[in-house]
Amino acid sequence: MNKHEEKYCQRCNTVFECKVGSILLCQCTTVTLNEEERNYMRERYTDCLCAKCMQAVKVEYQNNLLKDKIDKLSGKFNP
Repeated sequence: MNKHEEKYCQRCNTVFECKVGSILLCQCTTVTLNEEERNYMRERYTDCLCAKCMQAVKVEYQNNLLKDKIDKLSGKFNP
């Protein structure tokens, strides 16, 4: 039997259905993350996020990478 659970997004508090028992049908599979993006998310959140917030955190991570590269090129980078 498939287990579906109502959850609240840890970032925006929106209610969504977690389909851990049917993971391929879960809303989280609509956002593709690489390993670095997953690690970034794990460092900030301990539970599920809605797909909208997952996409926003992915963009946040990519923007931070770009900012770090720009800062490094402009001499503002502090390791």
